[in-house]
Amino acid sequence: MRKLSGNWLRWSLSIVAAGLVASACAGLHGPINTHTTANAAENRAARNRWAADVEAVLQQSRYKHAHWGILVVDLESGNALYELNPDKLFVPASTTKLFSCACALDAFGPDYRFETPVVRRGEVRPDGTLQGDLILVASGDLTMGGRTLPDGRIAFANADHTYANGFANAEWTEPDPLAGLNDLARQIAAAGIRKVAGKVLIDDRLFEHAESTGSGPVRVTPIMVNDNLYDVRISPTQPGQPARIEARPVTELVSLDAQVLTVKKGEPIRLTLTSLPGNRFVVRGEIPEDDKPQLRVFEVEDPASFARALFIDALKRAGVAVEASPLLGNSPRDLPPREEALKLPRVAVLTSPPFREHLKLILKVSHNLHASTLPILVAVKHGKRSLEDGLRLQRDFLAKASVEADTISFGGGAGGSRADMVTPRAAVQLLRYMANRPDFPVYFEALPRLGVDGTLAATVKAESPARDKVQAKTGTLLWRNTMNDRFLLTSKALAGYLTTRSGRKLVFAMFVNNTHIDQIADSRIEGETLGRLCEVFHEID
Repeated sequence: MRKLSGNWLRWSLSIVAAGLVASACAGLHGPINTHTTANAAENRAARNRWAADVEAVLQQSRYKHAHWGILVVDLESGNALYELNPDKLFVPASTTKLFSCACALDAFGPDYRFETPVVRRGEVRPDGTLQGDLILVASGDLTMGGRTLPDGRIAFANADHTYANGFANAEWTEPDPLAGLNDLARQIAAAGIRKVAGKVLIDDRLFEHAESTGSGPVRVTPIMVNDNLYDVRISPTQPGQPARIEARPVTELVSLDAQVLTVKKGEPIRLTLTSLPGNRFVVRGEIPEDDKPQLRVFEVEDPASFARALFIDALKRAGVAVEASPLLGNSPRDLPPREEALKLPRVAVLTSPPFREHLKLILKVSHNLHASTLPILVAVKHGKRSLEDGLRLQRDFLAKASVEADTISFGGGAGGSRADMVTPRAAVQLLRYMANRPDFPVYFEALPRLGVDGTLAATVKAESPARDKVQAKTGTLLWRNTMNDRFLLTSKALAGYLTTRSGRKLVFAMFVNNTHIDQIADSRIEGETLGRLCEVFHEID
């Protein structure tokens, strides 16, 4: 993990030590004070220095129909340095994850680890035959060991595989997505089980299943292997020859028919994906010889059955014979009551990396499926089971954080719900509250670094003075404008922390809603616009 830069924690603690909570800082535990004489003078002076540069950005012709909301405040004092519609509601897109991750960090703590046990129902005979069933009891582990590096960190690519069907630069990570299941299988073999004569089952009853509120995999369940996705990587060879096809994770439950031809340099990529019932997937098309490998993904129909088939395969690799077929699918009706299942003898357990690593994955790559799961996991932590329960608990957290929760709206944890609406002020209130928590370094380090990694890796040029001076959450939400054969960029957003050239610490939230773009890739331009605003605010003394 990169060492925390900029003494952020010391800054935040000094706010309280100086007694600013009771004076000019109402943004820490209440509304940010923008109405005192001192604040007004500071705002006017600030505008004289760099407001013209900001206005030059906002008044570009492509924003003629768009709406902007911006609030930039000094972290220590809470004084507003720049504001534009700070109390209006904006579509936050994935900056919603700032709220769901903060609430989950509060609920679980940075060092919490998911434990996924495998239990047996039945006795083990002297010859190693289990005369009964193996049950993997899903715990909500978001990665199931499939991204864990040798040093215990969770691997991420700047463009995650869950976005592969929309963005050409998406990649899979190097760790084996089946590593966790393989670990469990080896433990079972080490426990003396050589054959499973009964059933192999996945208990996915931890919480009520839901749908993700973002692009990528839709099904939110307590069991996730490879994000419930089947990955297909297509690499060019020589013109006129078939492209090289790699797929993972491999299981008999999934069948793939891929025929892609390598064509000459300069030809466009043409790939067509078709999903058929029964986890049957078809890929057709062409890829030019000079192109980089292209990743595409398919979501499986039933995550529990997918995990079950992969678990059976892992058991066989570990030398455990299994009579049950991986093709039959999971059978929830064969499970004992949940309370009884948890009391059965354990034969293996998978322990996840600490929760801080899960937060980093979610925030760095804007992982929609995992973020959509967080409110439900918070509900489970409090003895409840639904998304609705989790969002109500998130409201309680925001009240504790003195965020004006009544001014905002959330319908999920990822940022793709039509109900998600946030004010710049509420986002800044949350960020200032988090800056004063003991676990702030975990939250801060999980955010993308401007020009360095995650969804901010390519937002500014390498020589930008603001490079690596901003750690913030991005947001992108768009819909197809079918009538005009274009796209409506409903939201491009950025909110987080910025260090100025003089070392001053700022907190900011910026939203631009409803911009017309010609193609999905054009959303990058608006990201660069927000990067340009970061460069302007970096110049503040």
